[in-house]
Amino acid sequence: MTPLLNHFLSLVLLNLFVLNTNNQTLCFLSVSSGIHMLQSISGCEWDESTGEMINFLRYAYNGEDFLEFDMKTLTWIALKPEAVNTKQRWDTDENRIKYTVKFLSTTCPKWLKRSLESGKRSLQRTVSLLQKSSSSPVSCHATGFYPQRAVMFWRKDGEEIHDGVDPGEILPNNDETFQMNVDLNVSVRPEDWSKYDCVFQLSDDLYQICDKLLFIYLNKLKSIR
Repeated sequence: MTPLLNHFLSLVLLNLFVLNTNNQTLCFLSVSSGIHMLQSISGCEWDESTGEMINFLRYAYNGEDFLEFDMKTLTWIALKPEAVNTKQRWDTDENRIKYTVKFLSTTCPKWLKRSLESGKRSLQRTVSLLQKSSSSPVSCHATGFYPQRAVMFWRKDGEEIHDGVDPGEILPNNDETFQMNVDLNVSVRPEDWSKYDCVFQLSDDLYQICDKLLFIYLNKLKSIR
């Protein structure tokens, strides 16, 4: 999922139509003969901090702003005088308005949230446990997450622990995502390794990623054999 500024999650669709003067979309415009371009941008933005969903649909004609749909009044806004005729016709087109409202209020948010869930699942591959040697701390490392409001901690038997835990800072990656480390420096008997796990969680999100310390112990057994 691509990071966006101001903690907005956004889904944007772009379309380009190359039309001639015989096309019904342009038949009521006073245009010269030849080829013309009608562009549209539509989508929805979700403000994570407020939960507000912002929807938009705008058209440009020959590279200039032309029409915009108003979700509050369910009417079209003419962005230049030449768009008034189109606005008046589209305002009376009930099927067009119903389709637009359904897409902006239902379809687009559904696609956006589906993409978000898909992105969350991919985060499972970004949390790992690292240890340089048997005497060094075990580092729980998370990378590629966004936004930077995240927490990571160690647990024993399902309870958060603080002794022997060294939390690191959240640092930026080159792709506008973030990374962080939390080290665990305690002496653990092999039979107790399964009691420890590292938990990564995006702030205000119930979704968690857990890695158990047992994985490192099992890998050590494999290397010994």
